[in-house]
Amino acid sequence: MWLKVKMNFDEGLKLAFQTVKSNKMRTFLTTLGIVIGVTAVIGMMSIINALDRYMTKSLSSIGGNVFWIQKFPAVQVGHLDQKYRLRKDLKYEHAEAIKRSATLVSAVSAEFYRWGKTVKYKDKATNPNVLVYGGDEYWADVNGRNISEGRMISLMDVQHRRAVVVLGTDVAEKLFPFTYPIGEQVKIDGIRYEVIGVMERMGQAMMGNQDNIVTIPNSTFIKTYGDWGSINIAVKAKSPEMILDAMDQVTAILRIARKVPPGAENDFEVVTADSIMNTLRNLTGFIFIAAVIICGISLVVGGIGIMNIMLVSVTERTREIGIRKAVGAKRRHILTQFMTEAVGICLLGGLIGILLGVLVGLLIAQALKLPPVIPLWSIFVGMGFSLLIGVVFGTYPALKAAKLDPIEALRYE
Repeated sequence: MWLKVKMNFDEGLKLAFQTVKSNKMRTFLTTLGIVIGVTAVIGMMSIINALDRYMTKSLSSIGGNVFWIQKFPAVQVGHLDQKYRLRKDLKYEHAEAIKRSATLVSAVSAEFYRWGKTVKYKDKATNPNVLVYGGDEYWADVNGRNISEGRMISLMDVQHRRAVVVLGTDVAEKLFPFTYPIGEQVKIDGIRYEVIGVMERMGQAMMGNQDNIVTIPNSTFIKTYGDWGSINIAVKAKSPEMILDAMDQVTAILRIARKVPPGAENDFEVVTADSIMNTLRNLTGFIFIAAVIICGISLVVGGIGIMNIMLVSVTERTREIGIRKAVGAKRRHILTQFMTEAVGICLLGGLIGILLGVLVGLLIAQALKLPPVIPLWSIFVGMGFSLLIGVVFGTYPALKAAKLDPIEALRYE
């Protein structure tokens, strides 16, 4: 019995591929919806998984007891609401207020930054895309940064507004490919800074290239660039278990310092790594839903195309069906032939969609500088949907072919 079923399936598969070879363009147009749907689901799942791993890696180095105070939400999608733009800037004195009054925190760092700077050393210069941070003795601790050479900014550097700088790895390699950088002088906006350290490599993170940066004392930063604009305040609780209490305490201190009326909402954001992850995962959840809808529509369209083309195939091969039945073929043989043909065409479209989906996922990950991640389950889902579409939309044409009267079929011209 099993051998007979296998022979029928093999025969149906052979006829299916003969149909594909004889009608290449028609088969391509028929499977296009399947290809687009499977490509969409695999490509989008690859990007979503890459983003998720990327976010986890970016935030894991910071630690579970660090949070940030900032003017705007950490993740902004679309137009920024006016209530955020009208907020007062966060200033250095707000960080000082937290340092004076917060008892549940071990470190507070007021962080300044300017984008698009050029760092020069003798006849060498970086591209004008370096991020200059203004930090203090706690900056490295709260940001999960380590030193590979030299030292980090100290309290004395901040108190005396010293012109010293710590270089990111990319900046150091660009300016000092064959020279030991510690003690050398670099220029930023025409001001000389002594190199006191080089940070360990961090790679790409959500905030961009974390090695194309330099850090100077925040007091020196204010002296050079002024204190216009809003700063970020990084806060480290004494332990991960105390982070919620520390956040409440810091919030209360800032509401008093910023004169927020009782009952009014905060005019600043308190952000943790977990809250950033949750927000971004909610965002990728919407992307996932959109991908499923696009995939579903494409697969249904592809399935309708499969059914139409199979109905045309039944009409074109009516006489062939009559001859097969006349020489002894039974309904199940005709049913198996046309079902196998429909499923085979759908699986071919699914296979092409998988290859294109993997390629799209890899190319987009490379363009966004994300680690490529192709989830294995999405490949099985793609093939499973292709198989399902073939069965669902191939059943009616196969049944119609199987039920043809052999005498009427032989008379068909």
